[in-house]
Amino acid sequence: MTTLVEEVRLALTEVADPSRAPAMTAYMKSVMPFLGVTSVPRRNALRRVFREHRLESAPEWRRAVLSLWREAEYREERYAAIELAAHRYYQSWQTLYTVPMYEEMIVTGAWWDVVDDIAVHRIGTLLERYPDAMRPLMLEWAGDADMWKRRAAILCQNAFKKGTDLGLLYACIEPNLSDTEFFIRKAIGWALREYAKTDPDEVVRYVNHQGISGLSRREALRNVPVS
Repeated sequence: MTTLVEEVRLALTEVADPSRAPAMTAYMKSVMPFLGVTSVPRRNALRRVFREHRLESAPEWRRAVLSLWREAEYREERYAAIELAAHRYYQSWQTLYTVPMYEEMIVTGAWWDVVDDIAVHRIGTLLERYPDAMRPLMLEWAGDADMWKRRAAILCQNAFKKGTDLGLLYACIEPNLSDTEFFIRKAIGWALREYAKTDPDEVVRYVNHQGISGLSRREALRNVPVS
């Protein structure tokens, strides 16, 4: 684990362009600074490190992800933790045992660039695999005091298309309809906009019969043709 984590840090440093770091930090409004590594060189560097340092067990993999996450000094290290969590080598280890890891990353990450990726691609995957366990958990998260857990619950089905559990989607949205937080209103709109690609008439019906904010409504109907 230590070797992998150290190699990730070294690889990111080697491909960093420090001149880019201030603009990246400013754009993301990040308290944690950036090294200055853009997405393509970051992914190429991590692909090599992950190939050369395969992890032997699910606990070792989870420890490596959390080590990168908790000890990160630069935001790219947190992106690396998310990519390690999502790596194809470890797909069989995406089980309910990973939920506490992702919950920690959501709560401590507390910003859209990391929360949304985890919500859509990791929590969503677990919901597909373990609906009986994950559905009640998403309902619990939808009413949680933590805004980012609520956002994750709203967004977790964004890639489901026709497989969307519409009852669950609405049940996660509705406790948050009166929330004035920008990131919650934006999430409601985004989740509905994604489902509108499958059933635009249903989304129009829903937004017309709910006390939905103007921001959420605009986001939901952005790609729906005006009749």
